[in-house]
Amino acid sequence: MPGILTKAALIALALVAAVSVATTQADAQRHPHRYHRRTRGEVERPPPPVPIDRRDTVVASPSSFAGKPYWLVLAECGGVYFKLNALYTDAAVHARVVHPDPHANAVFTKKLQEAISMATTFYNAAESFLMTDRNIDRDNAVLTYDGSARAAGDRDNTIDAALAAAKACPALYEACQTAHPKACTGTLVPLS
Repeated sequence: MPGILTKAALIALALVAAVSVATTQADAQRHPHRYHRRTRGEVERPPPPVPIDRRDTVVASPSSFAGKPYWLVLAECGGVYFKLNALYTDAAVHARVVHPDPHANAVFTKKLQEAISMATTFYNAAESFLMTDRNIDRDNAVLTYDGSARAAGDRDNTIDAALAAAKACPALYEACQTAHPKACTGTLVPLS
């Protein structure tokens, strides 16, 4: 009798294992991003380009932003400043904890606050354009620009790279204030 119970238990265990493997494989086919492992040196593909809606107000000023929707470029600038905030936060924590330097901590803390203020200003303007142009609510506006803003911020991994990416953003915002004062109502506090 014990031999039969042992065989039955082994068969049941094998059956459970087979079902578990089949379920994992089916889940991997439905959600490949969960199970995909990148190899070293492999570069993550950029997100697909955002389709331009005919209702979108586009940048008309002669710049690298010309012809793109205002909401998109404003959100991308916001994403760069948000990333800059994160980079300054890391530097401030390093100056506070790893190698204590009160002066560097104060400088980085001031810069991270300025960067988050800039990011907020750009995000608010992007929301305003989406809400006006596409007649959507604030929550859906945030969901619309979030991916593009994150992708723009994720491109830069150093403070210098983020500052270089943000270099044209204040001029864009000034052009927006001139052409669309109702959408770009914030005041920019330039990074010191």
